[in-house]
Amino acid sequence: MQSILIVEDSATMRSLLASSLEELESAVKIVEAESGFEALRILPRESFDLIVTDINMPDINGLELVSFIRRNEKYADIPLVIVSTEGSDRDREKGLRLGADAYMVKPFDPEMLRQVVLDLLAGRHEER
Repeated sequence: MQSILIVEDSATMRSLLASSLEELESAVKIVEAESGFEALRILPRESFDLIVTDINMPDINGLELVSFIRRNEKYADIPLVIVSTEGSDRDREKGLRLGADAYMVKPFDPEMLRQVVLDLLAGRHEER
């Protein structure tokens, strides 16, 4: 079973992301964190196959989280998907430059999210 960490401060959006990913054909375990800080507390406790994060969060934001994960040898290979309301080309480029594997803008298409996640988990993804 593959494990996915969802980092999102909005309970409603966390629930929407989780329910979208629970519909994957393969069995997945979803772990939720309501902030970047909470994600950093959870990361050492479990092994994750993929991380989905928002950008705008209190304490540690999603870009800081992506940067931390990519600089940390233990987590650097975990695929990362940013799902954010920040939709400008500049925001997208910054997220990808920091190391995100995919960047999706809210409101997101659940089917597209599932496909991106499946591709990343299978090790095949081209930026959309």
